[in-house]
Amino acid sequence: MKLKNSIEKLDAYFERLESGKAQKIDPDHVSKMIRKLTKKREGLMGELSEAVKPSKKQRLLQKCATLDAQIERARWLLDQIG
Repeated sequence: MKLKNSIEKLDAYFERLESGKAQKIDPDHVSKMIRKLTKKREGLMGELSEAVKPSKKQRLLQKCATLDAQIERARWLLDQIG
């Protein structure tokens, strides 16, 4: 799963929530997204431990930070609809 796709899907869920259509959001889908994002982050952490170039380490750290933010958003959303 590409990170961009996950962010777009999460944004669409937030739009539904804001427009009063939270009942159309399946909590299982959000939970699955959290699992996928977490797995992606774990993979990036593995790459980070093997990275040698500082520029690659910085890119991986930035991706991890983005994933952390998206995981938090998804957890918040799950609390709102659950």
